[in-house]
Amino acid sequence: MDHLYKRFDFRSDTVTVPTQEMREAMYKAEVGDDVLGEDPSIQHLEHLAAEKVGKEAALFVTSGTQGNLVAVLTHTKRGDEVLMESEAHIYYYEVGGIAVLGGVIPRLIQGSAGVITPDALRNVLRGENIHFPTPSLLCIENSHNRAGGAIWTSEQIKAVVKVAKERELHVHMDGARVFNAAIAQNCSVSELVAPVDSVMFCLSKGLGAPVGSILAGNAEFINRARKYRKMLGGGMRQAGVLAAAGIVALENMTERLADDHTLALKIGQALSNIENLSIDLDRLKTNIILVKVDPAWGTAEMLVQALEKEEILAGASGPQTVRFVTHKDVGELDAAKLIDTLKRIMEG
Repeated sequence: MDHLYKRFDFRSDTVTVPTQEMREAMYKAEVGDDVLGEDPSIQHLEHLAAEKVGKEAALFVTSGTQGNLVAVLTHTKRGDEVLMESEAHIYYYEVGGIAVLGGVIPRLIQGSAGVITPDALRNVLRGENIHFPTPSLLCIENSHNRAGGAIWTSEQIKAVVKVAKERELHVHMDGARVFNAAIAQNCSVSELVAPVDSVMFCLSKGLGAPVGSILAGNAEFINRARKYRKMLGGGMRQAGVLAAAGIVALENMTERLADDHTLALKIGQALSNIENLSIDLDRLKTNIILVKVDPAWGTAEMLVQALEKEEILAGASGPQTVRFVTHKDVGELDAAKLIDTLKRIMEG
C-alpha cells in the first residue's frame, strides 16, 4: 500500500493514492489537446469506458459532480422538474448546481434504503397543468451514498425506468460507485445501466485513480454533453496524463472491489458486537459502513474526535451516525486497529 498520508483513513474511498502502475502510466502517457479532440489517451479511456458500461459513447469529466451536472443540463431545459430520491447525492452534496446553473427544480421522493419504488414515482408524477413545471428527468443513485452504499438491483431499475418512460422521462444514473453495486450482486455494470439513458461513474473512488469521472450514454447525448462540459470549464487540454490512470483503474481495479466489501462486512460484524454501537448488517452490501452511536454514550462527532486522537480518521454523517469506508489503502491491519480502538473507546 502507498501510504503518503495518515494510515488509518476510513473517511472515504476518495482518499486513495495512485498505484505505482498508475504513476508510471501517467508519466508515459501520450497526450494532445482534448478540446480539439486530439488526446489519444483520453480517446482510449472514453472508448474503454463506453465498452465497460455498454453505452455508445463516453466523456471524461473532472469529477462526479461535474458529470452529474452535465447530464442534467443535457437532458433538461430551464424550468423543468427533476425527480430524485430524498437524500440523493445530486440534491444533498452537489452545491445546488442543478438549480443554480441548470435552472431546474428538484422534486424529492421518499425512498427505502435509497431505492424509489415504481408506485412512489407514480404518486409524485402529476398530470398536465398550467401551474406545474414539466417533469423531464429521473435521477437514481447506485450505490446510494447516504443509505450506506445500499444497492439497486437490475429488476428494481427496470421497474422504475418503465414507469419513467411511460411519462416520457429521461433517466440518469448517478453511478459514482456503480462498479461496487455490480460486484456486490455478481452482475455486470452493463446489465445494471442498460435501462438508463445515461450514467456517471467515478474513477477516483474505489477504482483508485487520482482524478476524474466518466459520463456515458448514446452518441448524440455525449456530443451535446461535451459542449456543456466545455461551458463548465471542463476542457482539460492535455489531460491524457490523468486519463492514463483511469485506464489502469478500469483495466485492473474493478474486481478487487470485492475485497473492500469483504473487509467492510468483517468490520461491520465486529462493531455490531460493541456496546453502544449498532449497525444494520442487512444493508451492508458494499464498502460503506454506517454505525449508530447510542445517545446515552454521546454523539457521532464525539466519537470521530476520539478516534482522531488515535490517528483513525472517520466522518460523521448525522448527529448519531459515523461513516467508515473501506478502500484499497486500508487492509486487515487497519481494520484490526479500528475494531480494537473502538472497543477501548466504547467499553473503556
